[in-house]
Amino acid sequence: MRNQSGFSYVIVMFLVAVLSLVSVRALESTLTREKRDKEAQLLEIGMAYLKAIEQYYNEAPGSAQSYPAELDALLYDDRLTRPQRPLRKLFRDPISGSAEWGVVRNAAGAVIGVHSLSAGKPFKQQGFPAELQSFAGAQRYSDWKFIYQPPLQGQK
Repeated sequence: MRNQSGFSYVIVMFLVAVLSLVSVRALESTLTREKRDKEAQLLEIGMAYLKAIEQYYNEAPGSAQSYPAELDALLYDDRLTRPQRPLRKLFRDPISGSAEWGVVRNAAGAVIGVHSLSAGKPFKQQGFPAELQSFAGAQRYSDWKFIYQPPLQGQK
């Protein structure tokens, strides 16, 4: 029996190494899934901002369509006789967790879009909806700019 005194120790060390490897793989998988979920949330929230800016622009009284001066204007649009709420609340950036967004402005200083302030590299590189085709191959989340551009006259 004296010849087998270290055999149990070797088996335990092997099992600890295998368990460590499996745990690391599970953690990597969980982190990847969380990042992909946050990307999906960013796309959903960005589209909500884009649609809210579009609604604000198109619902202007008369023929003078205008963009909002600030994101807060999307919460309560009282330019009409019946006030509208293009957006129910200002969302947090799911990637950075911050309430602050990068704001894209036109030459007049009005808000035409938003983007994340995160410099992280996105997993999703293709397979975007038609209105977001410019996101393909982006190097940073901050390159995903959700901008509303009204269609040119005669286009829809």
